[in-house]
Amino acid sequence: MKKQHQFTPVIISILEKHYGTHAKSIFEKSEFLRYLNKKTQSVSSGSKARSAFGKHFSLYALVKDYADQGFIESGSYRNYSGAKFSDLFRQQRSLPFGSKLQNHDLNNRINDDFRSNFPECEFSPVIHDPVTHRYWINENLLKVSVGRKSYNIAPAVLDIIHAYITAKKSAFEQFLQDCQRMAKLHGKKTIEVRKFIHGRLQPNVDARVFEIVSYAILKEYYGVQSIYWGWELEDIHEEGLVLFKTGRTNANDGGIDFVMRPLGRFFQVTETLDVRKYFLDIDKVQRFPLTFVVKSVDPVDAIRKRIESQANKIYSIATIVKRYMDCIEEIINIPILLERFGEICRQNRLKPVIDEIVLQSKVEFNVP
Repeated sequence: MKKQHQFTPVIISILEKHYGTHAKSIFEKSEFLRYLNKKTQSVSSGSKARSAFGKHFSLYALVKDYADQGFIESGSYRNYSGAKFSDLFRQQRSLPFGSKLQNHDLNNRINDDFRSNFPECEFSPVIHDPVTHRYWINENLLKVSVGRKSYNIAPAVLDIIHAYITAKKSAFEQFLQDCQRMAKLHGKKTIEVRKFIHGRLQPNVDARVFEIVSYAILKEYYGVQSIYWGWELEDIHEEGLVLFKTGRTNANDGGIDFVMRPLGRFFQVTETLDVRKYFLDIDKVQRFPLTFVVKSVDPVDAIRKRIESQANKIYSIATIVKRYMDCIEEIINIPILLERFGEICRQNRLKPVIDEIVLQSKVEFNVP
């Protein structure tokens, strides 16, 4: 059996429902199923994987179009004119968490990711005709031979993605319920509330949850700070710092997660230490200085040195490396977030943090 995680038994169970005793053999022989297995590992609370649904939704829409058109039985898919992007996107947005979908993975993202995981596989999942702008799922990946029999796994793929979305929806709903319960406990069981937030500032938490909690803490931390400024020396005035969340956690927002007024600081939340991701975010905002909020317990100096070390290997020109490194205005890691949260608690300002977490969770998970 290939690498397993919390959701793998669910996948095997669905395959057994469809294919009986051949389930495990089908799983082992199918790159597509093993790719889904990898992409569903974030269902575990201990996974570091970001629970974005772009790839799941895109594959679901393509496979559902394939099934709805009757190609599981007909076998004439090669003559199909292909699905329109608008129809596929509409299907994606009809799914839970899909109503606010802002970007998609149909153009190369899935194929690039699939190839990186299965470089020896001769097929890519998505076929796209740039002339007609039509899309197909690669039927070769939906047909798995075990012994002398060939199985079409399309029905199982749809069930697997549905089960994954249901599991994530349940986990997010539980998180929101826990947040609302913590809000009611404020002033009664402060220690329990603090432990709850501490538990959401760990390297193994869901990336969406980490971003929401980080924002709530930083907004309150900066909210009591002020600067003095003005257009004329005679007109200097005090203005408080306000942190704004620019959009949803998976939005295609150009590498800006939070923006601070009136200083104009940009913040990007990340869970990677890959220098390419940092420099790409910096390039997106035309090398405007960025503060990175990193889901890591590593010391700030160690994170910065690791990024610089990678940069020196990739870019052989010192001036280029320095130009990028100078754009990293600040690195805020988990220990710094915990330290700032502790300061907030000591000043009895815990309630606004909980209220903000509840508010942002409702926005993120489409709860009225």
